[in-house]
Amino acid sequence: MERLFETHQIRRSRECAPLWTLTTLDEGGLPRPEKVVVPGVWESHPLLRRYRGRGVYEQTLRLGGHVRIALGGVSFRARVFLDGALLASHYGAYTGFEAIALNQPEGEHTLRIEADNRFDADSALHIPNDYYAYGGINRPVIVEEVGDVYLVRCQVSTRQTAAGWTAQAEVTVRNLSSRLFRGALRLQIAGREAEAEITVPGQGLSVCPLTLPCGEVDPWSPGHPALYPVTATLLENGAPVDDLIDRVGFREIRAEGKRLLLNGRPLRLLGFNRHEEYGSFGLSAPLEAMVQDVQLLRSLGANCVRTAHYPNDPRFLDLCDEAGLLVWEESHVRGFSEAQMRHPRFMEQLLQCTREMVEQHFNHPSIFVWGSLNECADDTAWGADCYRKIFALLRRMDPGRPVTAALLERPGGQVYDAPDLISINLYPQWYHDTPVREALDRKLREIARGGGAGKPVLVSEIGAGAIYGCHDPFGEAKWSEERQCAILKDQIASVLAHPDVCGLFLWQFADVRVAEEWAPSRPRTFNNKGVLDEYRRPKMAFRVVRELFRAAAREGGAG
Repeated sequence: MERLFETHQIRRSRECAPLWTLTTLDEGGLPRPEKVVVPGVWESHPLLRRYRGRGVYEQTLRLGGHVRIALGGVSFRARVFLDGALLASHYGAYTGFEAIALNQPEGEHTLRIEADNRFDADSALHIPNDYYAYGGINRPVIVEEVGDVYLVRCQVSTRQTAAGWTAQAEVTVRNLSSRLFRGALRLQIAGREAEAEITVPGQGLSVCPLTLPCGEVDPWSPGHPALYPVTATLLENGAPVDDLIDRVGFREIRAEGKRLLLNGRPLRLLGFNRHEEYGSFGLSAPLEAMVQDVQLLRSLGANCVRTAHYPNDPRFLDLCDEAGLLVWEESHVRGFSEAQMRHPRFMEQLLQCTREMVEQHFNHPSIFVWGSLNECADDTAWGADCYRKIFALLRRMDPGRPVTAALLERPGGQVYDAPDLISINLYPQWYHDTPVREALDRKLREIARGGGAGKPVLVSEIGAGAIYGCHDPFGEAKWSEERQCAILKDQIASVLAHPDVCGLFLWQFADVRVAEEWAPSRPRTFNNKGVLDEYRRPKMAFRVVRELFRAAAREGGAG
C-alpha cells in the first residue's frame, strides 16, 4: 500500500502481489532463486545478511494499455524492465520514481526490477556510513492503468488571510500521446471547488495553477491535526478521465526573530532523530512497525521527529500527519568532507534527491522544515557553496517552509547566514567533557559572529550511547545504561533551560546498524545511542527522557 488512504477512484491502481522471485548475481548471494517478500530488503534473508551486490526481482502480471509502474524506493540503483524492454533507471533508495509502458497488449507480462547496492565510483551519495545501505525493493510497487493523459502531482500550499484560509494548488498533467490535449481540471477541497481549462502538448507536461478560498477551516497543529482530502479531476469533453486524491492541513510555519511560529504560535520542539531501521526488517518495515514507532514517540512526550538522514516512507509521513507529529525531513547526504563533495556527480545526485523529496512529500502538513547536508564541509568555501545551492533550490520549490541543515559542533562554519533555522549537532559529556551550557554558549557566539545573530537556533543532535542490557552499578562506565541516563539528564536540562534555543532532537530514537567500515568505533556494528534498541526494547533512558519531555511540554506547548 503506497499511502494510508485511497488515492484514486477513477484510475485503476493496485499494489503488486507480495511474493517475487529474487535471483542474486554476485558472490555471497543465494545458491538459487528464491521467493521473497516485496517490499523488503534482501538483508532480511538469513543468507544475505551482508550481501552487497545485484539482485533481480521478477513477477508475472496481467495488464494492458498504457501502464504506469510506481516504485516507492529501490536500494540503491534500479532498472525496470517489462518483457525484457528497459523502461526506467533510477538512483537513490529513499524517493520514488515511475516507469511507463505504452500500448501493452492485454495479457500476462513479466516485470523485472534490478536492484544494486554496491559502492562504486559512479555513486556520490551511496558510501559506507554511520547507517547501513540496504539492498532490494524497500517500498511498495504499484501498477496503474492510465489513459493518454494523466495527473502527475497536485501540490497545495495554504495561506491565512483576513478573509480566512486559502489553498493554492499547482497540478501537473502529462500527455503520453502525440496529439494536443484540451480539457479541464477540477479541484475540490474543504467543501470548495474550482475549475480551469488546460492544454497539454503532445508528449509533454503542463502545470495548471488553481486557487480556492476556503474560509474558516480547522487549522492543522500538533494538538489538533485536522486533515482535509484534496481531489484533482482531469476532464475531457466534460467527462472525468483521471483523478488524484491527497490530503492537506491548513497551517503556516515561519521563522520570526529567534522563534519558530506555527499558525502564529511559538514552537518548543521536543524530538528525536529516527532512522528507518528495524531489527527484523532493516530499511523496510510493515505498517504495524511504523505505527508502533509513532506511538512510542508520542508516549515519550515528543512532538517532532527528524528523518535522519533521508526522505522517509510516505506512509510514515501520513501517520505523522494524523498524529500531529511535526517532521523535519531532509534529503540524503551525511558527513561528507570537501573531497567527497567534489565528486563529479555529487551535486547532480543530491539535487535529484532533493527535488524528488519536495515534489513527492510537499502536501504533508507535518513537515515543518526541509533540511539537507547533515554534518558536511560547511567550514570550507566549496562546501558552503553547496549548502547555498541546496537552500536556494528548496526555497524555489517551496517558499512556505523554512530551510535548515544540521551543522557540526566544530568551529569555522561559513553558512550561518544562509538557513532560516540554524541547527547544530552537539555531543558534550559524550565525545568530550565540556559542560553542556559552556559548549552551547561557545557555539552560539560563533553563530552570531558568522551572520546568524537573531535567528532561531535548534540543537539538532545531542545524546549518548548505551548497549541494551549493559549495566554499571556505579553508573560511571560509558556504554552502560546508567551512564547514558546521567548524560541525557544533563544534556536535556541544559538545552531546554537556554533562552536562545527553541528545542532539541535527541540522537537518537532507536539503535541502528552501521556499515562494516564503521565497526571499530561502533560496538556491535551499531550506532547505540538510541533510547530503544533496534527491536524497540526500551533502555533505562526511555523513562528518563519521557519524564523530562513531559515536564517540558507542560511548561510550554508546541503550538
